[in-house]
Amino acid sequence: MGDQYITLIASLPPHMPKLFATRQTPISRLKLDERLQMLEPQHIHELALIENLVHWNRMAIDTSDLEMIKRGRAVEQQLQNAFIKEIVQWRLEERTIIAALRRRHLGITTPPSVTRWGYGRWLRYIEAHWMEPDFALNHIFPWLAEAAQLLQENNHLGLERLLLSLVWDHYGRVVGDHYFDFEAVVVYVLRWDVIDRWSRYNRQRAEQRFSNMLDTALGKYASLFA
Repeated sequence: MGDQYITLIASLPPHMPKLFATRQTPISRLKLDERLQMLEPQHIHELALIENLVHWNRMAIDTSDLEMIKRGRAVEQQLQNAFIKEIVQWRLEERTIIAALRRRHLGITTPPSVTRWGYGRWLRYIEAHWMEPDFALNHIFPWLAEAAQLLQENNHLGLERLLLSLVWDHYGRVVGDHYFDFEAVVVYVLRWDVIDRWSRYNRQRAEQRFSNMLDTALGKYASLFA
């Protein structure tokens, strides 16, 4: 497996160190997919699983939380690679924290049932600290206060940039000493997706999506907690 993965990684143009330093992916999706055919069949399958779950459009803020939980658990059961499992868990936990902030932004003063909306280690803790501005988690997630402020201001662009940066930086950290292996390929592809998301960002469309998310969520949550 070693030589073909070295060849694959070496054939991929590097990403820029800073996410917002570019508005274009370093390689087209068509060419990227062609090169990914060098992966072993099991790795092609696992890469498809994680992409289908955490691709930015599929993790959009207006996607149903329950839908995301179901997807995540279904994917976890199929994954053999521990590295990818950890990425899935981190992304779903991050999504859960944002979901909690969003509910609070809508004025919901009672935490929802943990079986209905969230995922991961922090659910009970968030419930116990629901009315604290940062759920008493800012020492672990220092970006929480900024995210809450951006939501309060309805600053969709600022929130999008913050979340993209969080994901980009996390992928950069977890890749660690992986250079010419499957894990390095996974991080490359996931970072490609983040750049692609930013390069396609449409402010007007995002404003409408953000507004729709709030309107839809407000009606849905009002019925749940009436």
